[in-house]
Amino acid sequence: MSWQTILAIGSGGFIGAVARAYLNGLINRNLPHDLPFGTLGVNIMGSLILGTLFALFTYTELFSTPMKSFLSTGMMGALTTYSTFALETFWLFNVGSFVLGLTNVVLNVVATIFAAGTGFKTIEYFLR
Repeated sequence: MSWQTILAIGSGGFIGAVARAYLNGLINRNLPHDLPFGTLGVNIMGSLILGTLFALFTYTELFSTPMKSFLSTGMMGALTTYSTFALETFWLFNVGSFVLGLTNVVLNVVATIFAAGTGFKTIEYFLR
C-alpha cells in the first residue's frame, strides 16, 4: 500500500469519525426516543453513500485509487462499518446467494451483539 493511500485513509477516517459524532448527536437531539435513531440514521446514510460510491467506482473512472480509499475505507469506514456489511450483503443477494446473504446477516447481527455483550460483561465482572 502506498503512503498516499495510507494518508488518504487516515484523513478520510478523521473526517468520517467527526461526521459520525456530529450526525449522531444532531439526529438524537432532533428525534429524541428510546431507540438509537442517531446510530440508525448514520448507518442508513453511510450505507447509501457507500453503495453510491461503489457504483461510481465500478462504472466510472472519476476516482484515483487514493481517492477511492479516502472515500470508502477512510470516510465511510469511520462513519460506519455497517455500510461495508450492508454492501457486502447486498453483493451476496445481488448474485443470487440468498443463503449466504442471510447467513451473513444473522452471523453479523448475532455475533456482534454477543461480542459486545461479552466484552461489556467481562469488564463489568472485573470492575464490580
